[in-house]
Amino acid sequence: MSLTRRQVTTAALAAVPLAVAATSPALASSAPSPQGRPRRERTLYIAGDSTAAQKYADAAPETGWGMALPFFLSRTVEVANHAVNGRSSKSFIDEGRLDAILTAIRPGDFLLVQFGHNDSKSADPTRYTEPWTTYQDHLRQYIDGARARGARPVLASSVERRRFTADGTAVRTHGDYPAAMRALAAEEGVALLDIEALSLALWQELGPEETKKYFNWTAAEQDNTHFNPPGAIAVARLVARGLLRRRVLLPRDVRRLDDEIPESWITWPEA
Repeated sequence: MSLTRRQVTTAALAAVPLAVAATSPALASSAPSPQGRPRRERTLYIAGDSTAAQKYADAAPETGWGMALPFFLSRTVEVANHAVNGRSSKSFIDEGRLDAILTAIRPGDFLLVQFGHNDSKSADPTRYTEPWTTYQDHLRQYIDGARARGARPVLASSVERRRFTADGTAVRTHGDYPAAMRALAAEEGVALLDIEALSLALWQELGPEETKKYFNWTAAEQDNTHFNPPGAIAVARLVARGLLRRRVLLPRDVRRLDDEIPESWITWPEA
């Protein structure tokens, strides 16, 4: 049975959890509003892939960095994590997921966009985009859609995978996609969080063995793309620092940037 665009959009809204991590007891110390309820000023929407997405109990200990981001933000900013496993800048739009965000986003909100991992899959026409043409064309739809609704778009280059040469040098794996995003951000005047460069530097600092503690390495698998709780927390910290450095958020909007975050704050709800 074929679905109309409206049905797809409705399904996307129903299927995507909004700010699951924001209910963590880790946030309980935030000052309430005078009415005794948390003060909600703006929402930061995440459009992205599996590296950022909410994970559930059947996937633990795999953790998306979007699950940890609320630990670094005050209650002046709510996180709505719409990132979904396996999506590219193209397939996210084609499935109506961008429409779902644009239906909910309000003036003063933020749309943080991270794609690239799956855009490079040339064997899959439902996801593939070419870095300097269709990838940039699709990213413009996120930028234009947010701006048209009075929200601020933010681009984030793809977090790097764990890959090293024999001599222990961390290597880039995303081809021209990060460069294409940087160029588009400059052209459009959009804030860019260069998470690709920042994460690559972090993996280089940690080295081949220590980085295993940040990725989803278990007895069952050796996953060099997806994170466990320490890795997700580390990348979320990079994102939060970038949001502050690029003046997307104000100092009052961030917290704990230099604090140790307990792994126990990460939880995986039932699907």
